[in-house]
Amino acid sequence: MSGRGGDTAIVILAGGAATRFPGKLERCIDGEPMLLRVYRNARATAWPVYIAGGGSFAPEIAARLDAPALADRWPGGGPLRALLSACEAIGYDRVFALAGDEPRADRTLLEALAAAWQAGDEAVVPEHGGRIEPLAALYARTAVLRAGRMAIAWGDDAMRALVERAKTRFVPVSQSYFVNVNTPEDLRRAMRMSH
Repeated sequence: MSGRGGDTAIVILAGGAATRFPGKLERCIDGEPMLLRVYRNARATAWPVYIAGGGSFAPEIAARLDAPALADRWPGGGPLRALLSACEAIGYDRVFALAGDEPRADRTLLEALAAAWQAGDEAVVPEHGGRIEPLAALYARTAVLRAGRMAIAWGDDAMRALVERAKTRFVPVSQSYFVNVNTPEDLRRAMRMSH
């Protein structure tokens, strides 16, 4: 399968249970629901965009998500399983995993990660301050299928397990791209940072 972006697609992971902050993807940052901001950032690139594991969103949000939805084989099973399920459903060579709660990961970041990709790479993952961001990273689809299945078979379904099992290039980036929103306080911090 190919599309406007050739061999690369973006998969927004939007199926988490958000038990610490129910409904967080619909919460607003600067008047825009977080998921729609992530979607807008993804659509600003040349690559096709998919929504993985998306549950039911408010009608006004769902109406603006005109990307194909990918069913999750393991609903609530976490981001690695959601990404693996997405990679089984689409045929692009490379797939960006982009968390639905990463409102600051924008076109500039995604294009920089794609530009850093070199022959032989299976993943390009941002790092900052000793931390990695596997939910705003670019992966070879074949590596997700191979290493993701292997990690799950070994009982380790964390995204870090995929990163560790793939030929990964780490790219230093600004921490300002990353504000994971898992609690109401995280959301308040993200809103302060956007001003």
